[in-house]
Amino acid sequence: MMTSLSNGFTSSNSKPLFSFGVIADVQYADIPDGKSFLGTPRFYRHSISVLQRAVKSWNDKKNVNFSINFGDILDGFCPKTERSTAIEKILNEFEKFNGDVYHMIGNHCLYNFPRSKLLPLLKIPSENLCAYYDFTPCPEYRFIVLDAYDFSVLGWPKDHEITKQAIQFLEERNPNSNKDSPDGLVGVERRFVKFNGGVGKEQLSWLEGILRDCSERKQNAIVCCHLPLDPGAASPVGLLWNYDEVMEVIHKYNCVKACFSGHDHKGGYTTDSRGIHHRCLEAALECPPGSNAYGFVDVYQDRLSLVGTDRMACTEMII
Repeated sequence: MMTSLSNGFTSSNSKPLFSFGVIADVQYADIPDGKSFLGTPRFYRHSISVLQRAVKSWNDKKNVNFSINFGDILDGFCPKTERSTAIEKILNEFEKFNGDVYHMIGNHCLYNFPRSKLLPLLKIPSENLCAYYDFTPCPEYRFIVLDAYDFSVLGWPKDHEITKQAIQFLEERNPNSNKDSPDGLVGVERRFVKFNGGVGKEQLSWLEGILRDCSERKQNAIVCCHLPLDPGAASPVGLLWNYDEVMEVIHKYNCVKACFSGHDHKGGYTTDSRGIHHRCLEAALECPPGSNAYGFVDVYQDRLSLVGTDRMACTEMII
């Protein structure tokens, strides 16, 4: 029996197949509060408190099987001499969770550490310093974690071939001398900025292989990426460079039920033309003291129920 809740949710007596915790854009730094380039307040020291409350909440619930951090574990303004201490503090808080924690990399992660140091710290399984992988929490589901900066000017050595190609890519699409600026770019073209990135050809091939395998095994898939994959769920300036190519691959198959992301701090939600849910998660960084942005997702046979806390909106996704 399904009953309507006061926040618009439906409740069922059936137990979920599994549950997982979600948090995005902690961007911790031991520095005074500040503002984004658009003037949005940012609470650098408070974000660790949001994470602490998230972990306590997941542990108290007792049936949260694992948690996913959607990237940007530190802020780019974190003082260089404090980076190692700061990331250790944040990772120690994640370690207090009574389950596995899965990380992905964001632009602020790469402002602080090169891939060679970052991936071992986050325990991301890697070949050739690429940060995409998949895992299976139960036979019915596969999680696909994308590396949104596989093709990027961030994180690779300056003389690396990927860095050179990414610089040329941006030069051809963004005429501004400051490549972090979208000034003059229109619509989804505003995504061609330095703080975004793309999924490279090898990763696209890997993604297609995983989706093909999911389809053959009759598994549902959930895609996780720091950068959003649909313009309806985020601002154009926050999108993956080649979100259209990634979605073209995803749309070849019927197994993907939802795409979760971070990066665009205000959050967002849409359903695309194929019925795939796109949920961009609200940022922990922009929570004033005493407020929160985290949640957990209950996964049922027929739906995904994101139960958000405070600034993270609840979302019911029928599949």
